[in-house]
Amino acid sequence: MICFFSEDITFNLQSKMIVKKWLKQVAEGAGYSIGDLNYIFCSDSYLLEMNKQYLGHDYFTDIITFDNREDPESRKVDGDIFISVDTVRANGEEYGEGFDRELHRVIAHGLLHLTGYDDGTEAEQKQMREAENAALALLATLRGQ
Repeated sequence: MICFFSEDITFNLQSKMIVKKWLKQVAEGAGYSIGDLNYIFCSDSYLLEMNKQYLGHDYFTDIITFDNREDPESRKVDGDIFISVDTVRANGEEYGEGFDRELHRVIAHGLLHLTGYDDGTEAEQKQMREAENAALALLATLRGQ
């Protein structure tokens, strides 16, 4: 089940049903199914505290993904994905993507991490970006764009 929450901000994701269908298809395309997947939208300050507390990082980020699978080899995605709406908005402007496209890129990014993608090296970043772009293209198709 895919759920959307807000923590310390008021945020309402648009087109939840389409987004859920899209995320299921992205997971299936990577050979996974969705178990319990929670997206939590929050502020920069909230995500900074999460970053400090759980990862030992003292810097802002747009997303933190927690893999909650008991069996790391499981092909069922279970996780919590925290997204800073503040940083997504700033990055969308900075990269000329706009808020909605950047938000959907980050939503896909978190799921892709849970399906085995990483972004620690340049080669991994390139693969992640290609997978994000493919996911965004799929979303556009689902929306009839």
